[in-house]
Amino acid sequence: MHVRLKKLHDQVIVITGAGSGIGLATARLASRQGAKVVLACRSQQSLDDAVAAIRAEGGEALAVRADVGVAADHDRILGAAIDQYGRIDTWVNNAGVSIFGRLEDVPIEDQRKLFDTNYWGVVYGSTTAVAYLKQHGGALINVGSEVSDRAIPLQGAYSASKHAVKGYTDALRMELEAEAAPVSVTLIKPASIATGYSEHARNYMDVEPRLPPPVYTADTVARAILYAAQHPRRDIFVGGAAKAISSVGLRMPALADRMAGWLIRHQRSDTAARERADALYDAGAPARGDTARDGAGPPHVRKTSMYTQLATGGRGLLWAGAAVLVCGTVIGAARGRRWH
Repeated sequence: MHVRLKKLHDQVIVITGAGSGIGLATARLASRQGAKVVLACRSQQSLDDAVAAIRAEGGEALAVRADVGVAADHDRILGAAIDQYGRIDTWVNNAGVSIFGRLEDVPIEDQRKLFDTNYWGVVYGSTTAVAYLKQHGGALINVGSEVSDRAIPLQGAYSASKHAVKGYTDALRMELEAEAAPVSVTLIKPASIATGYSEHARNYMDVEPRLPPPVYTADTVARAILYAAQHPRRDIFVGGAAKAISSVGLRMPALADRMAGWLIRHQRSDTAARERADALYDAGAPARGDTARDGAGPPHVRKTSMYTQLATGGRGLLWAGAAVLVCGTVIGAARGRRWH
């Protein structure tokens, strides 16, 4: 069945993890293009701030305080959206948390809690959304990661959860396609994104964590999500680095393994670890480095991705760009250059 999706200005979009980062950027951008947005996260203050900012720009937004790790909360999100707007057209499972540290150092209970949010939150949200969208049509968009395809050291539990999200999303897509359900299912795979991600992560290292370059703004992911809300796509990589990591990891896994040292060095900052609140068990405080909040970022943060623009603009250009990207990455690695 050919799935027909509405233009953004005709849509009601549910977004989890919408109090900061990618979720907040997506809600703001969708609202500016005329969509009605339903924001869900654990922090009431973050929700109130986000909704106030959207409404100040003339947009329509609804806040629903919810924990994605609780199945019943997804029913409340859907119910609130239908009560307020009469329907939903797109559901974005975006909420996520991370843990930095060697797997041997991360307690099992913390890894289970991470899966409650990153994996079970997607399962609960997808189950709720699909039950509705199968009757009315629309898009389900799950936010995975570049590590959905290739695990990285020091974020082993996070990598495992994103692998699980990919497996679940792919299987769900196939089952819906087999029954000709009018639902588009997309997996978004971002590279490193300049949000409060590291600040909200639980840390078991002796230094503060950071993300390996290149780093992109949250708006780069938001644009990809909103493209998928209007155009059925299987998956979208955000950032050429995400596509490169996936391609090298799948085609040359031994080479990718040898890059572990680079990945470890670039996830460890020069700042000693400090006592701080994180977002693993409770909603974290607004992050200082969240480009979705301040609308900008440090000079090294990339505001666009040529690869993602190609991926969402034309298949011919996409394949040409992908070929150049992968060849360049392989040649650079073979010559021993530092991989960016």
